[in-house]
Amino acid sequence: MNFQENLATLPAIDHLSGLNVCSENGEILHHIPAAPGKLGSLKLYHALSQESGGILNPETAERGLALFAEHVADAEANPGKHPNIDLLLRVKTENLSLRLQPVEA
Repeated sequence: MNFQENLATLPAIDHLSGLNVCSENGEILHHIPAAPGKLGSLKLYHALSQESGGILNPETAERGLALFAEHVADAEANPGKHPNIDLLLRVKTENLSLRLQPVEA
């Protein structure tokens, strides 16, 4: 399935204003707002949060990369163009463990 098809299978995000990716001590390292152009990433990261109990680790990152589908190759070829994919690649490569914190609207 492609990215749009994958998004259609994920839970709704109408109740969110965004999602924070935090270090283990709670420092916000990355934020995905509920804003045009970011809603697909927010929906994907929210689903990952629900599936993983709020943990973003290499296994969760691998699942996220599979959901981003065709966009991963573009992100790998153009670092910085897709920061939400770049983060998943970094988590996987550096064996990180972060927390996913949905922000209610």
